[in-house]
Amino acid sequence: MMLQQKMYDSSRWLPVSRADMEARGWDRPDIIIVSGDAYVDHPSFGHAVIGRVLEAAGFRVCILAQPNWRDDLRDFKKFGEPRLFFGVTAGCMDSMINHYTAARRLRSDDAYTPGGKSGFRPDYPSVVYSQILRKLFPDTPIVMGGIEASLRRFTHYDYWADTLKPPILADSGADMLIHGMGEKAVVELSKLLDKGVPFLSIKNLPQTAFIVNSPDDLPLISDWQTLVLAAHEECLKNKRASAFNFRIIEEESNKIQAARIYQPVGKKIMVVNPPYPPQSEKEVDAAFDLPYTRMPHPRYAKRGDIPAYLMIRHSITLHRGCFGGCAFCTISAHQGKFVQSRSAESIGRELDQLTKMPDFSGIITDLGGPSANMYRMSGIDLEKCKKCRRPSCIWPSICGNLNADHGPLLEIYRMALKSPGVKRVFIGSGVRYDLLTAQRPEAARRNSVKPYMEQLITKHVSGRLKVAPEHTSERVLKTMRKPSFEQFKIFRKTFLEISANHGLNQQLIPYLISSHPACKLTDMANLAIETKNLGYRLEQIQDFTPTPMTLATEMYYTGLDPYTLEEVYTARKPEDKEAQRKFFFWYKPENKVWLTQALHNMRKPEYVDRLVGRSSPEFKNSDKRKPPKSHPPSKRK
Repeated sequence: MMLQQKMYDSSRWLPVSRADMEARGWDRPDIIIVSGDAYVDHPSFGHAVIGRVLEAAGFRVCILAQPNWRDDLRDFKKFGEPRLFFGVTAGCMDSMINHYTAARRLRSDDAYTPGGKSGFRPDYPSVVYSQILRKLFPDTPIVMGGIEASLRRFTHYDYWADTLKPPILADSGADMLIHGMGEKAVVELSKLLDKGVPFLSIKNLPQTAFIVNSPDDLPLISDWQTLVLAAHEECLKNKRASAFNFRIIEEESNKIQAARIYQPVGKKIMVVNPPYPPQSEKEVDAAFDLPYTRMPHPRYAKRGDIPAYLMIRHSITLHRGCFGGCAFCTISAHQGKFVQSRSAESIGRELDQLTKMPDFSGIITDLGGPSANMYRMSGIDLEKCKKCRRPSCIWPSICGNLNADHGPLLEIYRMALKSPGVKRVFIGSGVRYDLLTAQRPEAARRNSVKPYMEQLITKHVSGRLKVAPEHTSERVLKTMRKPSFEQFKIFRKTFLEISANHGLNQQLIPYLISSHPACKLTDMANLAIETKNLGYRLEQIQDFTPTPMTLATEMYYTGLDPYTLEEVYTARKPEDKEAQRKFFFWYKPENKVWLTQALHNMRKPEYVDRLVGRSSPEFKNSDKRKPPKSHPPSKRK
């Protein structure tokens, strides 16, 4: 149902038209934010956060959402030239993940557009928008930010073009890139420009990236170490150079005090300054406590609901960052490894706002973040954290310096349940179950593990709880940086016991991935058998999609583990990837003949009875039919 917005005054939003701007008495904006997403004034949408943060700092900000890039470009001209700069973002997702499936098929919908309609943003909008703005406003600074820009700030493999691309600034026409969660950097940049500091002279601002002609153009900063990557051109010729670069990039992104990084690109130098330290509680609160309407702009009222907004409108984000370090995940590359949590008071204020929304029915759909249960968790001795290079605080085991106390999160759950108007509170974010099952008994007691699990399972499951074991193979899980499947079994046993003890008919839903680096067809056969034995007919599955700036993508592209330089097999051919996917759906009759033949080709005839079943008609008749061609994994060259 389309949300009713008639009671809202559009002046409560940041200006989206020249009329809005002039109604405020502005002759021109200071900053124009150009976004590939529709404008939703909610703290889960990056353009809204940056716009509100800049507004709070005293700047005049306009939002240019999903401009038409195909016509005479009038959308890009409607506000005129900003006084300080254009801010460009592709939106809340990398545009190519938004547009295409893992099989590179064009999606028919877009969750960040009214009505879920596709076609309202180009591929690579960060580049397309910047190039248009450079032609229209050749002298105005263009600052790129957001997830797409962050993940592509160095030389990176692009799965959809199947090629190694240079840093996104190199061919975009933009002047600067702000990586990560950019509130502090964008405000500091704006203040410098407002004081009259020349844009091209700003080279020492943390969390920014830019291109210079020579290292001699850079200021010396005593507190910053400088590291040099292999040149983009060297990476094109040598995949080992690309793998070497990745290890440096990932290790620096996981440090509190990171280095400045250079990468030669052509005859120039790409410079990426280190980020600011993790935000304090006060700084995180400040971004969430701004006067968001928590609604899509009223201009979309007749175009239909925005699916991404519907998913989060009755949810609350508790923290940023994730120390899980999963090989296929981009969170640490953008939000960082260090968890930055809100205060209980700030969360309480948002709870009060949420319960007063006209369409609130008493159900909070999520209290979480990148992971459901990392709220307020951090290093006990931060001096040790400053020296640490581990990509994960919980893999291959839980760090002894990690405060993994679930007590503060329990208090948030209880506070939410006591809020006026709240009937139920569900947890929609993924629970990191190894934080619960892998703690030693004494630590588990100290860290409220048992009370947390009891509370979670009895009061915060909407019938199904999602967790992500991702695979069953120990070798594949090691490559993924995920815990042993035995940890999932322990959690599942506890989940079922607690549910049964309270008379609750609930399901634990595992998310799993096929075709991840190191995964072979035999691993998928074992996955199918393991999950079948646990009573699952899998639905929540995913084919691995290589996304920029992840360890798994680097393995996919280079065929190497960047940390050991050992070869890693990856299914790359469409037929090999499809073969792996079929093992998820062993229970479908149309797959049984193929599976029977594939298992024989893999020299695993003993698996046939365990997976397909010798008594099935499909098996009995399989030798009378011409079996389809199977595609066992071929060795990578």
